[in-house]
Amino acid sequence: MRLAHKAAIVTGGGSGIGKAIAQAFVREGASVVIAGRHSQKLELAAREIGGDCLAVTADISKREDVEKLVAAAIGKFKRINVLVNNAGVLLPGTAEQLSEEDFDQTFNVNVRGLWLLSRAVLPHMRASNGGGSIINIGSVLSMLGARNRVAYAASKGAVLAMTRAMALDHAAENIRVNCICPGIVETELVAQFNTDESVRRQRLAMHPAGRFGQPEDVAGLAVFLASDESAWITGTAQTVDGGYSAQ
Repeated sequence: MRLAHKAAIVTGGGSGIGKAIAQAFVREGASVVIAGRHSQKLELAAREIGGDCLAVTADISKREDVEKLVAAAIGKFKRINVLVNNAGVLLPGTAEQLSEEDFDQTFNVNVRGLWLLSRAVLPHMRASNGGGSIINIGSVLSMLGARNRVAYAASKGAVLAMTRAMALDHAAENIRVNCICPGIVETELVAQFNTDESVRRQRLAMHPAGRFGQPEDVAGLAVFLASDESAWITGTAQTVDGGYSAQ
């Protein structure tokens, strides 16, 4: 059991990558809190995940919800060793097309929410004898550009920059901070942009491995970064993209 005696929070845990990560964590012996905005989806996911899994409804862009989430995790498991900042939104548009509301929402969830939750768990990780691991879910667009993705790419670039800065701030406290940068992974979030078959084929061709990713492809790396096997790894951008960023 690679994550025995560890307690983790996984945001966006009701589906997709977050759910797959929570499932992998539980299989490896961790206790897990999954968080998201939709209570029914979370409860269904928690029952499917099984094991020691607690569902907490929370909007991570709101400080009071973040405080409630962290309090629930501490109340249930008495510790927080791992945080996976996975919750995110993707609102397409160019600089001219985006509304102020869509731009603000993108940054409120993808960047502000990550900061609020990281800030809230850091004291608990610091108090732990084993330190902690914060895993931020970025994107290949943390490093590369894409058409019609101005707000999303900017927010994911910020996620990677925050990862590196936080890693430096907390390395001496044995708190590691790393960023996973997936390519196109088949999730509910992505499915809405892949309905046109010709567009789907174009996007598939961008991945030399010949397929889109699955949530489980990301979950395996998350387990490694949450475990003590990665004890000397911090401040990194780890791509899981079927070769997308190698081109």
